[in-house]
Amino acid sequence: MKAVAEPLEGNKVKLSVEVDEAEFDKAVDAAFRRLAREVKVDGFRPGKAPRRVLEAKLGTGVAREEAIREALPAYYENALRETDTDAIAQPEISEISEEGPLKFDAVVEVRPVITVPGYDALRVVVPNPEPNDEEITAQIDRLRNQGAELNDVERNSRAGDAIVIDIHGTQGDEPVAGLDATDLTYEVGSESLVGGLDEAIAGAKAGDVVTFKTEIPGREGEVDFKVLVKTVKEKKLPEVTDDWASEVSEFDTVDELRADLVKRISDIRKANAQMTLRSGTAEALAGLVADEVPAALVDAEVSRRIEDLAHRLSHQGATLQQWLEATGQSPEDFIASHREDAVGNVKVDLALRAVVVSEGFETSDEEVDEELAKVAENAGEKPAKLRKQLEANGAIPIVKLDLAKAKALQWLIDNAEVVDEEGKPIDVAALTAAPDADEELAESVESGGDD
Repeated sequence: MKAVAEPLEGNKVKLSVEVDEAEFDKAVDAAFRRLAREVKVDGFRPGKAPRRVLEAKLGTGVAREEAIREALPAYYENALRETDTDAIAQPEISEISEEGPLKFDAVVEVRPVITVPGYDALRVVVPNPEPNDEEITAQIDRLRNQGAELNDVERNSRAGDAIVIDIHGTQGDEPVAGLDATDLTYEVGSESLVGGLDEAIAGAKAGDVVTFKTEIPGREGEVDFKVLVKTVKEKKLPEVTDDWASEVSEFDTVDELRADLVKRISDIRKANAQMTLRSGTAEALAGLVADEVPAALVDAEVSRRIEDLAHRLSHQGATLQQWLEATGQSPEDFIASHREDAVGNVKVDLALRAVVVSEGFETSDEEVDEELAKVAENAGEKPAKLRKQLEANGAIPIVKLDLAKAKALQWLIDNAEVVDEEGKPIDVAALTAAPDADEELAESVESGGDD
């Protein structure tokens, strides 16, 4: 088979393909064998009529059309590999020869090759991993709140007070399931129940009845709420002493407790900074791409995201349609919401490919073997079997490219100017691996120390 690639305008390539007669005749012969099973020929059992008899009965045109229909996709794929054409869309096939050796043309959109000026001088902003005194104090206060005393007071409620309430939600004079509670303890100002509640109870005292309306996510129309304030309790926080520290932690002194909080929060922040560094570097790189990315690549990325979500939902016993209904999204809105991120991902991919070429990053067979060993272990397969599958699908070059792009991203990170929100340099080498921290502390750090 011969294939010639000719660049065209509009980021397209024209492939002119010619399959020699002997090779194509094998496809025609296979087509006759399939026809023999479908066509009834007097004197022959199904599938046993020889080719010359079928040719006499049907002519050669029918088998040729069948051979082209079955074999042309494989010829086209071989032509892509032979010419190293990186197609990103379905081809437009034309000029198919009607007799003799099979010839055809295929016009297809290809992945653009771009340049990214300035990629070696990226500036990436990450959160400072070191906690300040206010953050440590917020964590100390979180521990104090957990052991706070609640004392009844005869006054109007204030932010931070704990009040005991009965709350009832109705809509059209009918109770709303899940919006009814009795003797509920609620912290004033926490905004942790329903919107509008904190405004309604601000300054209320024991015995007061307040009402308000608000919308509930996932429910049409407003819900009417009636709240009875039964008790107002003032929080009395414990003093920060060594005795207190030994009661709430494994440490004997407040200084030891604070030092531990500094270390654990710093570890959490460093792990978060690492993730931000990678995503921020990719985002900064994408920002250098001035070229308009092909719609075919964006569509493919959106489809990949949708398929990934559908796959994850299926493991939870749900469908994508159910998820859309539960979140109140139309398919059109859902696709549109993913399109901007898809454009960014495509830009990152094209830019990383450009860096791979510019910096000459390559992937050795040993590196491929190491990667396949990791993937096979996670999938519970043998590396040799996985490699055989990838080789059969022509996917080894994709693995090599992915590893080369990973090298390019790491190189960009190593050569980027990394600063915190105030523009101060960050020592990337000091950002450690993800810590073994409790989830409660991690969530509290993410929320700024609020409970």
